[in-house]
Amino acid sequence: MSMESFSSLECFVRSAEVGSFAEAARRLSLTPAAVGKNVAQLEARLGVRLFQRSTRKLTLTEAGQRFLGEVGDSLRTIQYAMANLASAEGQPAGLLRVSMGTVFGRLYVVPLLGEFLRRYPAISPDWHFDNRQVDLIGQGFDAALGGGFDLPPGVVARKLTPAHRVLVASPGYVRQHGPIDRPEQLQACTGILIRSPQTGRVRSWPLTSRWQEQQPLRLPQHMTMSDSDAACAVAEQGLGIALVSLPFALPYLTSGRLCRVLPDWYVDDGHISLYYAERKLLPGKTRAFIDFVVEQFAEQGLAQRFDALQR
Repeated sequence: MSMESFSSLECFVRSAEVGSFAEAARRLSLTPAAVGKNVAQLEARLGVRLFQRSTRKLTLTEAGQRFLGEVGDSLRTIQYAMANLASAEGQPAGLLRVSMGTVFGRLYVVPLLGEFLRRYPAISPDWHFDNRQVDLIGQGFDAALGGGFDLPPGVVARKLTPAHRVLVASPGYVRQHGPIDRPEQLQACTGILIRSPQTGRVRSWPLTSRWQEQQPLRLPQHMTMSDSDAACAVAEQGLGIALVSLPFALPYLTSGRLCRVLPDWYVDDGHISLYYAERKLLPGKTRAFIDFVVEQFAEQGLAQRFDALQR
């Protein structure tokens, strides 16, 4: 395959992934005109139209979809093979784009960076802190860390820890209200609930007990926050009972600023996972990051620390 053919294929696949010559050009560090010309040359060589062009966006023709299905993975395999070969003396190298939740990333991933860079000095981290789900492939991320993501086609999830939500309050609030032993008693309390940054809604969660009973969560919604760390800070002021992600609550629980309410009950919110593209050959930098995070989370026992029933 000539290098011209290779770069025409690269322009076609990237334009198909992002739906625009201009955006593909930005990702490939080319001009939109060069990308358009490369794709036109490929179409001329194949004798078929690959894209329907409109002023608003590019859409693949039926032939274009079929061709993308046949060449997309192969092109990526070649790109990764080249990138891995070009790595610093066989060491994983390059820009590592990772998306993670802001507070979760600060508490549990940023502290790993020193050791990661000692092992892989040729990797350049480009970490994005955002509480919304990103389009991993469309936005060009190598990996994402978080919980409760929808799994789009072509993305896999590697489970790291349980994602449990727990009820917390300040010791003062608990003293003032007396012991809360049963879920029904929550009805008389002040609730600090989380509004999803994605949907804007407050989810109605069922509570699960260590005996695997389920009860509706009847905690009156007196205020809402879009962030578990903010909800912990509000609960610390004695303003109510918050339902928060356990990883965010841990620093408050460990220091005694907050305590668990109904410690035998929790909300099961699935798993905190590592998300990355499903590929036969992952780039060395991505493989290194995934293996490192899995190893460090195991060494620190985070799966146990994030389990509501282990505390």
